[in-house]
Amino acid sequence: SLRQIVTQFTSAHSSSRRYHSAAMEAGGSHELIQQLMRAEKQAEALIGTAKKNRLAKLKQAKDKADSDLQAFRQDQEAKFQREMGAKAAADPSAEMSGATQLQIDAVGRDYEEYGARTTAYVVGKVLDVSTSLSDTQKEALRRGVI
Repeated sequence: SLRQIVTQFTSAHSSSRRYHSAAMEAGGSHELIQQLMRAEKQAEALIGTAKKNRLAKLKQAKDKADSDLQAFRQDQEAKFQREMGAKAAADPSAEMSGATQLQIDAVGRDYEEYGARTTAYVVGKVLDVSTSLSDTQKEALRRGVI
C-alpha cells in the first residue's frame, strides 16, 4: 500500500542520512553516493510496484463492475421478456368482454327494478296531455298562422 511505500522510503532516507554522516566522518564520500543511489533505486522500485498494484486493482474493479453489469442486464432482459410474454399471451378481448358482461348485467338489473315504474310514469304523462285547444290556438288556426 502507499503507506508502506512511504514508510519504507522514509526509513531508507533516514538510514541514508545516518550513513551519510558516518561516511563524511570517515571521509568515504564515494560510499555515500553509492548508498544514495541504491536508496533511490529502491524507492523507484517501490513506486513502480505500487503503480503496478494500483493498475491491477483498477483493472480488477473494472472487470468486476463489467461482470455485475452484464448479470444485471441479463436479469432485466429476462424480466422484460417474461412481462412481455405474459402481456402477449393475455387476451384483451376476453378481459374486455368480462367487463362488458358486468355492465350488461347491471343494465338488466336496472330494467327489472325500475322498468315498471318508468313505464307507468311515461304512460301517465301521455294520458295527462290536454286534447283541447285554447282560444289563442283556435284563433291562430283560423288565421292560418300555424
